[in-house]
Amino acid sequence: MGMMGEMKLRTLRLHDCCSAPLLLVVTFFFLLTTTVPRTSAALCAENSNTTCKECLKNVSCLWCRTTKKCLDYPVRTVLPPHSLCPLAEARWGLCWVNFQALIITMAVIGGVIIIAIFICCFCCCKCKNIGSKRTETKMEMQEEMRKARQMERKAEMKERHDEIRKKYGLAKENPYSKFENN
Repeated sequence: MGMMGEMKLRTLRLHDCCSAPLLLVVTFFFLLTTTVPRTSAALCAENSNTTCKECLKNVSCLWCRTTKKCLDYPVRTVLPPHSLCPLAEARWGLCWVNFQALIITMAVIGGVIIIAIFICCFCCCKCKNIGSKRTETKMEMQEEMRKARQMERKAEMKERHDEIRKKYGLAKENPYSKFENN
């Protein structure tokens, strides 16, 4: 296989070992950026001055703990603006998790997942390279063994030919003896 074919094969191996994690990351970001269908803002406003649990029954609502208001979640911005409700006081999804802790936790988990994907890709590609080095070493050893067997066969054939020459008187000890006068 030529150098160009080997480079294409390595590129394919890199693509194969990294395509699944890349697909996972793309899917994760797609799901993260899609929005849930919105209900009317009146439903959120009706739950103001009630409890956090009542407000958060509707997924499109945001509870602000300081003002005790149930607000329509601002889906056009990823994070609710500070003027609407401070992040440390905003609740979305669960009453016991503030939005700031949720963002930090999600960022840490996302970072760990991304680092894990890169480590997996690196290890996967590295292991394949180590495997190819092992294969190359094995092939070289087999080639050396073939050469040694070939040399042994050559030596055996030469010995047989010498014996035949001696038997029929064709072999002379000194190759220059035919030039000597008797």
